[in-house]
Amino acid sequence: MEKNCKDFVKCGTCTQDCKEETIKDPITEIIEKINDKETYTVVQTAPSIRTALGEEFGMPIGTNVKGKMVTALKKIGFDSVFDTNTGADFTIMEEANEFLDRVEDGENLPIITSCCPAWVRFAEMNYPELLKNLSSCKSPHQMLGAIVKSYFARKMNLEPSKIFLVSVMPCVAKKFEINRPEMQVDGIKDVDAVITTRDLATMIKQANIDFEKLEDSDFDNPMGEASGAGAIFGTTGGVMEAALRTATDMVEGKDLPNFEYEAVRGEQGIKKASVTICGKTINVVVASGINNAKTIMEEIKNGNTDYHFVEVMTCPGGCIMGGGQPIPAPEIKEKVDVRKLRADCLYSIDEKSVTRKAHESPTIKKVYKEFLERPGSEIAHKYLHVNYLKNDK
Repeated sequence: MEKNCKDFVKCGTCTQDCKEETIKDPITEIIEKINDKETYTVVQTAPSIRTALGEEFGMPIGTNVKGKMVTALKKIGFDSVFDTNTGADFTIMEEANEFLDRVEDGENLPIITSCCPAWVRFAEMNYPELLKNLSSCKSPHQMLGAIVKSYFARKMNLEPSKIFLVSVMPCVAKKFEINRPEMQVDGIKDVDAVITTRDLATMIKQANIDFEKLEDSDFDNPMGEASGAGAIFGTTGGVMEAALRTATDMVEGKDLPNFEYEAVRGEQGIKKASVTICGKTINVVVASGINNAKTIMEEIKNGNTDYHFVEVMTCPGGCIMGGGQPIPAPEIKEKVDVRKLRADCLYSIDEKSVTRKAHESPTIKKVYKEFLERPGSEIAHKYLHVNYLKNDK
């Protein structure tokens, strides 16, 4: 498979059904960096990791192990442990602003999400004429990496080149994404290494950490405080819902109480809905799985739609079912709905969060005030945006 990997979108979903390992992990390099006193090591974890990591240690599917996970990462030796949900909040701010700008200008609609690197690669390979529709926003972990190596580095008086940043992702495609030439600022990569949920479980076991007996710990500040909207990024429909929460409040100019968009939730591979924002009807569609994404893209290509906003995730069900997640035994898959249990965990995190909209996050407010200025600013574009303008076959 590896020799033909360039012909695929590198989503890694195939690893859920194949025992053959085809992608090398960077665990050895990470341990070397942790032991290097000249290097400041940072790790961030995607929302989907906390819903699934416990499965590698015999815990029930859908158990939220955030606290134990953070403790384990600190025991392994990382200097700072951050939450990619904060990166998702930055993505929401930028993407909601970008969406509203496009609606106002009437150009490059529908806007199509770009959080999923496998989806971006698929679009580059198959729909180059529609790349202008892709959001220019980096994915959440790339955004957070860029912020850590700029804003955080200055706060901590650290040289960006001395920071080694690791992302724990449910997605194998993230391992390829970090090496895209667009994913750097001033010659400094946003993210230096990616490991999957299964890779992290291996590191914990290699460190002889008794995961189930760990006490809970909190993420480190300032990148450990995120909204509930950032949490639901991990499931299909979550990016759309999170963006609509902020976009609606931005346009209306107030905190609206009804912000749960049930129509974009659920297991269906394609979900369509219409929402009203300041008297204007906005048509949205959510697709998960390559075949469903292709269906929607063909509609757009042929001019047969009136969509304004499209969310695409390559893995059916979203990141919670990514190729780097734990692989339940066949007999377990027959008895329980793995996707639903993991998704329910994320929605529960959202419901229990003090802040449930990205623009209300204290961290987001502070970083924009002190560094980014406003969504869509020149400095925000420098660190948080890219352009997908070429065919990457």
